[in-house]
Amino acid sequence: MALETDFIVIGSGIAGLRAAIELARTGARVTVLTKDRTDESNTEYAQGGIAVALSEEDEVGLHEEDTLNAGAGLCDAAAVRVMVEDGPRYIQELIDWGTEFDREGGRLTFTQEAAHSRRRILHAHGDSTGKEIVRALISRARAEREIAFVAHAATESLLMMDGRVRGVRYLDPLVRAPRELRSRAVILASGGAGQVFLHTTNPQVATGDGMAMAYAAGAELADMEFIQFHPTALNIEGAPRFLLSEAMRGEGGILRNREGERFMARYHERAELAPRDIVSRSIVAEMQRTATRTVYLDMTALEPRFVRHRFPNIYETCLRYELDITTDPLPVSPASHYCMGGVRTDLDGRATLPGLYAAGEVACTGVHGANRLASNSLLEGLVFGARAGRAAAAEEGRVNDRFEAHDAAMEDEKQLSSGVRASGDVALAVRKRVRRLMWERVGILRSRESIRRALLEFEQISRAPLALASRNFLNVATLIARSALWREESRGAHFRTDFPARDDEYWRVHSIVRTGADISSSAELDFNSVIDDK
Repeated sequence: MALETDFIVIGSGIAGLRAAIELARTGARVTVLTKDRTDESNTEYAQGGIAVALSEEDEVGLHEEDTLNAGAGLCDAAAVRVMVEDGPRYIQELIDWGTEFDREGGRLTFTQEAAHSRRRILHAHGDSTGKEIVRALISRARAEREIAFVAHAATESLLMMDGRVRGVRYLDPLVRAPRELRSRAVILASGGAGQVFLHTTNPQVATGDGMAMAYAAGAELADMEFIQFHPTALNIEGAPRFLLSEAMRGEGGILRNREGERFMARYHERAELAPRDIVSRSIVAEMQRTATRTVYLDMTALEPRFVRHRFPNIYETCLRYELDITTDPLPVSPASHYCMGGVRTDLDGRATLPGLYAAGEVACTGVHGANRLASNSLLEGLVFGARAGRAAAAEEGRVNDRFEAHDAAMEDEKQLSSGVRASGDVALAVRKRVRRLMWERVGILRSRESIRRALLEFEQISRAPLALASRNFLNVATLIARSALWREESRGAHFRTDFPARDDEYWRVHSIVRTGADISSSAELDFNSVIDDK
């Protein structure tokens, strides 16, 4: 007999934890499944902070305007308004729950980041904001008796019954065997897919599983072509691409080429504070111009004590590679960082499949448009995680608590197949090949020829017997590539060398992908909008 709970939350980052807390407030049983340890998520690695209009010099309207400008014409205005208006009260809630944001003289301190018109970024312990938020949320969630955490439980697929999502199939962490868990509804908060690229700032768990599972079950995904590449990841041979926060440039860090020349002013009037997509492409252009594989982030003009205090984690990490950020220029280059696209949702986290909700990076609310404004991701996860939890609790209470009467139907419709259990060597080889193809062919600079070459290889790989985890990984990469091939313009984080101009007349639309259908377009992310095939 399958296990039962009221609600399943997949993921324990800011969106998943906030959704679980909201669900538990109703007295519902909530099971949180995590692929790794409970506190391992993209949220934990968020250094720069969380954007919110709370300072005396700021306004919600200015935050809204900056977000819309960064999104390159594709932000959903209603979603942006919800995020910036609801954000302050949810931040205050975090503070009430013990989150220790940095202060001076008892007052919250705010910093500046690229494309923000005001200093509105809250940070904690200098550059450990995400880690501090996760700590506070886990503490709050553990105080709810109805929330159960199951760590090291890799979810493989969604279970369907009568056209509804009614649970998941996951690998039991104790016996490493498949197990089913049934529920009223599932809230996806599984994060992004940065690991499908060779160079990424994301942790190993960010493989796009939630997107792949939702797609396989029949949910619609949107805007998968928009992948944000962070401009400044530590570029040392043999070392992980450790993120060097946007806030380092916000505090006065300078980008220099191998000759020591400051170069960003040649590419954009805001220089180092230009939007991330522009900085990333500028770095690539400068590396090509100077025939090098790196540029340098220079913090040496800043007061050393301030730098060590403001960026303690970055300072200590760089010291392990014999780099002192107060005296040494840091070798950097871009790396994949954030997925603007994902599972298509409305303003309350509802996906296009009944019984399925999504929040955080796995979801596409339209908040980020074609290019995420720095430090908006944590705020989006916080706000929409709470909204998804609230909506699921209110709406799915109508679903029966017990499942025994539906066992036969469940057996007919659930997704049991995990594919052939490929060897670890095969799975690793597939992942390595996909990651390299995505970086080289579907990366910062793309073209019809490069994307098609990647898709041809993906098709060949797909013919091999693959375990479900490998197939999910390949499917997410394929969806990103297909969407990038479909959009014949350059917009935000998506840059086509064969279509370098932005085309608002024809392409100011969202891409929509779903199983068994060609890519279609929608002027709105609202489910009731008309979707016309291109």
